[in-house]
Amino acid sequence: MALNRCADLLRRRCCSLLCRAVAPPPAPLSSGSLLGFVPPLSRSSSDRTPRAPDTSLFVPVAVKNDEAGDGAVGAELTQTLDKGELLKVLNKFYKRKEMQKLAADQGLDARLFHQAFISFRKCVLEMNILSADLHIILSDICCGAGHIDDIFPYFMRHAKQIFPMLDCMDDLRKISDLRVPANWYPEARAIQRKIIFHAGPTNSGKTYHAIQRYLEAKSGVYCGPLKLLAHEIFEKSNAAGVPCDLVTGEERTFVDPEGKQSNHVACTIEMCSVTTPYEVAVIDEIQMIRDPSRGWAWTRALLGLCAEEIHVCGEAAAISFITELMFTTGEEVEVHNYKRLTPFSISDQAVENLDNLEPGDCIVCFSKNDIYSVSRQIEIRGLECAVIYGSLPPGTKLAQAKKFNDPDDPCKILVATDAIGMGLNLSIRRIIFNSLVKPSVNEKGEKELVTISTSQALQIAGRAGRFSSVFKEGMVTTMHRDDLPVLKEILSRPVDPIETAGLHPTAEQIEMFAYHLPDATLSNLIDIFVSLSQVDGLYFVCNIDDFKFLADMIQHIPLNLRSRYVFCTAPINKKQPFVCTSFLKFARQFSRDEPLTFDWVCRHISWPLVAPKNIKDLVHLEAVHDVLDLYLWLSYRFMDMFPDANLVREIQQELDGIIQVGVRNITRLIRTTEAQSPSSGSESKTSGLGPQSPSLALRRARASKSQANVKEGNRTMEHSLGSRLVQEGLLTPDLLQQLRKEWSRDHNQSGNFTKGTAGTVNKNKKKKKK
Repeated sequence: MALNRCADLLRRRCCSLLCRAVAPPPAPLSSGSLLGFVPPLSRSSSDRTPRAPDTSLFVPVAVKNDEAGDGAVGAELTQTLDKGELLKVLNKFYKRKEMQKLAADQGLDARLFHQAFISFRKCVLEMNILSADLHIILSDICCGAGHIDDIFPYFMRHAKQIFPMLDCMDDLRKISDLRVPANWYPEARAIQRKIIFHAGPTNSGKTYHAIQRYLEAKSGVYCGPLKLLAHEIFEKSNAAGVPCDLVTGEERTFVDPEGKQSNHVACTIEMCSVTTPYEVAVIDEIQMIRDPSRGWAWTRALLGLCAEEIHVCGEAAAISFITELMFTTGEEVEVHNYKRLTPFSISDQAVENLDNLEPGDCIVCFSKNDIYSVSRQIEIRGLECAVIYGSLPPGTKLAQAKKFNDPDDPCKILVATDAIGMGLNLSIRRIIFNSLVKPSVNEKGEKELVTISTSQALQIAGRAGRFSSVFKEGMVTTMHRDDLPVLKEILSRPVDPIETAGLHPTAEQIEMFAYHLPDATLSNLIDIFVSLSQVDGLYFVCNIDDFKFLADMIQHIPLNLRSRYVFCTAPINKKQPFVCTSFLKFARQFSRDEPLTFDWVCRHISWPLVAPKNIKDLVHLEAVHDVLDLYLWLSYRFMDMFPDANLVREIQQELDGIIQVGVRNITRLIRTTEAQSPSSGSESKTSGLGPQSPSLALRRARASKSQANVKEGNRTMEHSLGSRLVQEGLLTPDLLQQLRKEWSRDHNQSGNFTKGTAGTVNKNKKKKKK
């Protein structure tokens, strides 16, 4: 066999030399002239050319420099290659523009061409024995009998080994083609659905009318954005005599004692089934279809639910878009418009001081630190307040809402974040915006403070004076005088129309990607998918940063792709270190095929836990509650590995009670925290408002001043650092203001000292001259 192969190589070499003897040296290869090379054709069925992939996401695969299987045949037929001469030949190949152009036609841009060449050169120079055909080609070029362009096929062969996506780019583009998502749901396309849009502001009765039709139907599904909303419909339905199940990411409740599914189900929107047939489906808060992170769930429900009637509830700003979206499925939209049942007005005066609070007031803050400081100041004035913010367990939120709504309870003030915007029925007379700026994360993943949108302001302001509450007319105002005209301007603007809907790659699509790119990490697969994905003007690909964060965290843990994908879709709070650590331990235990038992969980969270003694303890208990939520979420995806869901749910309910005790005594916890940190407690008494966010007008004035005056660059830098410290909770705004004043005073003093020192030096110089 080896002799036959040697004879064949020798025969081919002789033929090659004979041809070169009677023919002039070959001209440089032009694009597309290489044997077997066909430029990639456009795969798109439309006239638009697929966008070029972001090649910075292409991670080279390590290639083993195995010895050639045919031994040293190449060296026997020619001669041993000189490494120095070989290096000159390879570098000359790299510099040829024709080769770079040919490589670009094959999908290698300048970045990939450079990376592939570095790897190819290293491989050629370090291997002791090259393959016979490559050895002969290189020997011919070194001897002047071959053309340097003859290296190109071998270079491309190596490039496709380290960048396997080059060989399957067309397949990858087809997999990531997201332009017709309606076709992903054949069951829904097989029936003619009726779409009814219930449009109106908050407290207009739009959801009520949709739910009435839901209760009348033989079968139905309610899809809401929050567990609280799903739980509310679950209770209302069963109270009305309509058996209804509850399905959320962490909970399954069947009203039938034997566990048989009811005809009606209330669920969080991510959990809705797109294969189960229903008579009526209700999709609440449809405007969230444009949400950067969760919008895909509303798109999936709207396009995929198999229901004869789809009742959509939300803002009127979504009517045109939903109508256009349904046009792609051939379904008409029937619109029912509603007006607010009770009026609300904008006050002409700001509150300005906490001494001006009245029963039924709700102060809306956009940070936990403001929640703590405002509630502390209210307590100093001898008033009692309820507290609601996003990271509290649902049970604690409901308990605080019940406390605030109870007319016999002395608690008449509510301090809350924008978490009250949906999911809670509250008896609020006046909404007071403590600030109009909200921490946000931009497209680059950077934290920034942005002014709330008209939609957000209306959602929060609409909680005042609800139809079912004691107060039949609502009011809205601000804490700071400078913010009031800004709020009026925000509320006077029309709500921005919805223009796009979110999409997200499915597990099946990622699995097909992994089939073609088996060595790529999950995070890298997602990046390449988004880079190659094509969407039409009606859609966008949702933010995948949280998914990638979790994928990178557990990349080193051996998991199969499907399990890894499921873990990375878990809804966790990545800002909590204890939650992230627990997630990592869960994945590691899972990879060892060791079930996460109730005893294991108890040891991990140090159960039993005691009531919090300060704010730090309360925050930790909230994190523990999130960890138990994560366990329950995973228990419905991997039942055999998370077997003790019922026991975990029992201690979670007990933990909810412990947290409720802590929140009821939150002002005492704040006092204890201040006592443990004396430097942070003194400033809370410096003003009537307590440590709160500066007004929006004040922020704008500072920003414009720093932009106009270049000489105050140091102050601009200090303000930027200060803003970050305030956002991270390391400083309060009042303490930051005090530091600025001290810094300015010290700066002036140092300036005067410098002037005085300079004067003294000048006098001494004059004395020496005399």
